[in-house]
Amino acid sequence: MQLLNHKKLHVVAGRATQGLAADICSELGVRLGTPDIAEFANGEIHVKYSESIRGSDVFIVQTHTEWEGRSINDQIMEHLIMVDAAKRASAKRITAVAPFYGYSRQDRKASGREPITARLIADLFAAAGADRLISVDLHSGQIQGFFDGPVDHLTAMPVLIEYLKAHNDGDMVIVSPDAGRMKVAERYTNLLDADLAYVHKRRSTEEKNAVEAKEIIGDVKGRTCVLIDDMIDTGGTICAAAELLHDYEAKRIIIATTHGVFSGPAIDRIKNAPVETVLVTDTLPLPSEKQADKITVLSVAPIIAQAISAVFEDTSVSEIFGGNHLA
Repeated sequence: MQLLNHKKLHVVAGRATQGLAADICSELGVRLGTPDIAEFANGEIHVKYSESIRGSDVFIVQTHTEWEGRSINDQIMEHLIMVDAAKRASAKRITAVAPFYGYSRQDRKASGREPITARLIADLFAAAGADRLISVDLHSGQIQGFFDGPVDHLTAMPVLIEYLKAHNDGDMVIVSPDAGRMKVAERYTNLLDADLAYVHKRRSTEEKNAVEAKEIIGDVKGRTCVLIDDMIDTGGTICAAAELLHDYEAKRIIIATTHGVFSGPAIDRIKNAPVETVLVTDTLPLPSEKQADKITVLSVAPIIAQAISAVFEDTSVSEIFGGNHLA
């Protein structure tokens, strides 16, 4: 007896990521699956796939964020339950797609008696039955090593670069908000033919643990400055850097980031900051209370769709970015 197997692609999404998942499926030319997700009276989540996924290559899309009164922990748990349900429904291969990976900032022990929660999340997905992970602009590249399986680390840089190229007046400076983002900032400068600057934090030599003095290293006066970072949470760091650029007489200030978390006072800070535009992507849903005239949302659906297609067809994901996402 000889069987000819035909691979089947199946894309489903959690409740917090329906919009992005629909755009991904539109790019792929496939229908978005409709799992039945419900909650018991006590808040427990229940998932049942409404159609057979036996033998399918299943991609489960869920971004880790608070959504409609549910916490980031609720969304992570929903993602894990969807993976477990797919495993028990005999899916051939399960890929957990987390456009925004929860707890990514807890990637190391900064002091004693702290957890490494980013590793815990990876372990949970492995235990639930995920064979592979896909995410966009992880806070730290080392998170790829936390999962004992393939991890496709995508970057939103191409869509941000495309926008910035269209608004480059020929005198652009890429500004890193701290030394830790310098390597990424250098990649932006190469792709945009721009100069580089960064915010230097200089501690007082007279008083131990004194408030840091900050200065801009680089020529920004009268120029278009682009502050880059992987995420904006409360907006304190990035808006303080924008204020500093304004003090240094920058002509225009643009913020470019992948993940718009926008917690707490972030939106008010952005509204009051001397910033022309804040670029974010749709890795996280942006409810009405987190929207502002300065915020421009760009879609990463084409990038994620290309990655899903490459994984499904067993071709190279790196070729999507020309290998630059690994630099």
